[in-house]
Amino acid sequence: MGLQKSQNKQYNAGNQSKSVSKRLDSLDALRGFDMFLIIGGTYLISTFIDAMNWTSLGWLTAQFKHVPWHGLTFEDVIFPLFLFMVGVSMVYSIASSRKKGLSDQDIYIKAFKRMLLLSVLGIIYKNRPLHFDLEEIRFVSVLGRIGVTGFIGTLIVMNTNIRGQIYWLAGLLIFYWLSMLFIPVPGYGAGDLSQEGNLAGFIDRIIVPGRLKDGNFDELGYFEHIPSIGLVLMGALAAHILRKEIIDIKKVTYLGIIGAGCILGGIIWNFHFPINKHLWSSSFIMVTGGISFLFLALFYQIIDVWGFKKWSFVFKIIGLNSIFIYLASALIDFRYTSNYLFNGFFEMAGEDGKRFLLQLSVLLLEVGLLYFLYKKRIFFKV
Repeated sequence: MGLQKSQNKQYNAGNQSKSVSKRLDSLDALRGFDMFLIIGGTYLISTFIDAMNWTSLGWLTAQFKHVPWHGLTFEDVIFPLFLFMVGVSMVYSIASSRKKGLSDQDIYIKAFKRMLLLSVLGIIYKNRPLHFDLEEIRFVSVLGRIGVTGFIGTLIVMNTNIRGQIYWLAGLLIFYWLSMLFIPVPGYGAGDLSQEGNLAGFIDRIIVPGRLKDGNFDELGYFEHIPSIGLVLMGALAAHILRKEIIDIKKVTYLGIIGAGCILGGIIWNFHFPINKHLWSSSFIMVTGGISFLFLALFYQIIDVWGFKKWSFVFKIIGLNSIFIYLASALIDFRYTSNYLFNGFFEMAGEDGKRFLLQLSVLLLEVGLLYFLYKKRIFFKV
């Protein structure tokens, strides 16, 4: 993990586009918004609703919990949105690397090293406290998926044009769909989408070392990487649109139309291949990818087009050090520090109020650390 000073650069489009673009403030803000939710933002909202005793908003707090199996909540969109932004960033990163004179081989090596580093960091994150019992180590992780899908996405984007990338996206999702529905699993047959009988779990039990999260299944398993790459390619498509030399209203319109189309396609696909975050079903990829297009269109319109940036400053400083704070939130006990400093105040707020204030103070400490790094121009890049 290296350190880089903040820079504003123009990016050469290479063989993807001839346009020139500055760094997207909206992308940093959207990444920070997403990471804010990951490190405890949804829990903060839930505890605030409980503290205010707003029972009528129970439907909202239910959106901050993963569905048991089939279905979709807002919580299920958070990680796919991050993978989508990996694809957006990847296109800009490739263009920047080419502008600096890096060869394709240099870019491949850089992406490969990033994949390895993220995979190692993911193992550390998922196995706290760190141990060396290989049979009990969980080798698959959120960071590992980011690394693998980012690397494969880089290979695809650098060796195909936009049409080829769309073909890859469609091919991966259709291949996963047909495999899950029509390849039989011993003892369960074909098309069994239960936790015990689905094809992805069966393959992961064979090829994934160590332990799986649920014993017989892990949603971050290797086979589920296949459809996950689709989200990265969707993000790459969004980046190609943003880099085109067209007026901003057309960019936002294209993002919105594609997003709505993906959502509709995913809903229709759901009737044959259910939306399922645990399985990373093709319909789930389509719907969450579509929602990601809409989020990007909204943030781009407000921040980069209209220029309303001040409101997103907190999200921006989170986004500039997103991987760092993801790891720090697990490896640094911010909750202990908050209790140590403010427990006397928390006790006066009642049980529900205490949970809210504790979570608020944890997030304030995390943001305070990120603000310090931002002021020192220290950004951890993987």
